[in-house]
Amino acid sequence: MEDHKESTLELGPQAFSKQSHQFWTLQITGWLGYAVVVFLAIIRPQMALQDFNFSGQILNLVLETLSGFLLSYLQWQLIRKIVHLPLRKTLLYSFVSAATFGLLFNVIKLSFYKMVVYQQQWNEAWNTLEFGGWLLFSLTTMFVWTSIYFIMLYNTKLQGEHEMLLRAQTATKDAQLQMLRYQLNPHFMFNTMNAISTLIYKNENDTANEMLDKLCEFFRYSLDKNDKSKTSLQKELELIELYLSIEKVRFGNRLDVEIEVCKSVLFCHVPCMLLQPLVENAVKYAIELRKSGGKIRISAKKVAERLTIEVADNGQESQSKVSDGFGIGLSNTKARLSTMFNGDYDVIISDTEEGGTTVSISIPFEK
Repeated sequence: MEDHKESTLELGPQAFSKQSHQFWTLQITGWLGYAVVVFLAIIRPQMALQDFNFSGQILNLVLETLSGFLLSYLQWQLIRKIVHLPLRKTLLYSFVSAATFGLLFNVIKLSFYKMVVYQQQWNEAWNTLEFGGWLLFSLTTMFVWTSIYFIMLYNTKLQGEHEMLLRAQTATKDAQLQMLRYQLNPHFMFNTMNAISTLIYKNENDTANEMLDKLCEFFRYSLDKNDKSKTSLQKELELIELYLSIEKVRFGNRLDVEIEVCKSVLFCHVPCMLLQPLVENAVKYAIELRKSGGKIRISAKKVAERLTIEVADNGQESQSKVSDGFGIGLSNTKARLSTMFNGDYDVIISDTEEGGTTVSISIPFEK
C-alpha cells in the first residue's frame, strides 16, 4: 500500500498545480454562490419586515460564508491525506469528517446568528426545532463539498494512473522495437564479416580493408543517428546509402541502385533499419548470384494518407528460394511494424516483370 501511495504521489508538480488551481476556483466560486443563494432565499424576503436588521444580516452572512469556506478547506486537506487509503476507509473517514464539520458549521452559524443579528449570547434561547432545521442544511452543504472534493481527487488519481500506464506501454513498445532492431545487427554483421573474410581469402586485401572502413562508418552513423526505435525516412535512406556503399566495394559495377523517393515523405516516421534487411536480401539474390550483376530499386511515396515503400530487384531465382532467403529479415520487419503501428501495416511480396522480387510495405503516414 505504501508503494502505491508513493507512485500516486509521483504524478509530478504539474498535476497537483492544476488540481490546486481547480480547487481554489471551485472553492471561491462555490462559496460566493452560496452567499448569493442565502441572500436571495432567506435575507431578501425579510427586508420588508419592520424590525429587519439589514447590516446585522449582511455581517452574519459574511461570517457564515467565511466559516464555511474555512471548514470546507479543512475537509479538502483531510481528504487529500486519506484518498490514498483503501476505498472503504476513505469513504468512512470522509463521511465521519463531513458529518463532524457539518455539525460544527451548524453551531457556528447559529451562534453568529444569535450574536450578530439579535445581540444575544451565542447559546441563548436555542431549541431543538431551530437547531435541527439548520442542521439539515449544514450537513447537506458539507456533504456536497465532500462529494465534489472526492470526485476531483479520484479523477486526478485515475488520470495519473492512466498516464503512468501509457508511459509504461510506450516504454515496453520502445523496448520491443529496440530488441528487434538489435537482432539485425549481429545478422548484418555476420554477413558482412563473412564477405570480408572471403575477400581476404582471395587475397583481395585492399578491397577487404576498404569494406571494413565502410563498415565502421556504417556502424558509427547507426549509433550516432539511429539510437532510437524510430527515425525519419530521410535518415533511413542515408543509412541505406552507407550500407550500399559497403556492397559497392564488394560488387563494383555489378551493383546498380536506383532510388526514387518523393520529397513529401522524407520526414515520415519509420522503424530504424527498416530497409537494410530488405536491401540486403535483394543484394544476396539479385546481385551475388548473377555474374552480370543486377539492379535494385528503392521507391517511396504517399498514397491515401499512407506511406508506401518498395524494394524491388531483377533477380532470376525462384520465388520459393527468394522467400526463404528473407529469414530473420522479413519476420523481424513484420514484428517491428506490428509493434510500432499496432498491426496497421501491410507487407506484400510479389514477382517483378523481370523475374525478380518486389517487397511492398504500407504503413500510416506519420510525420
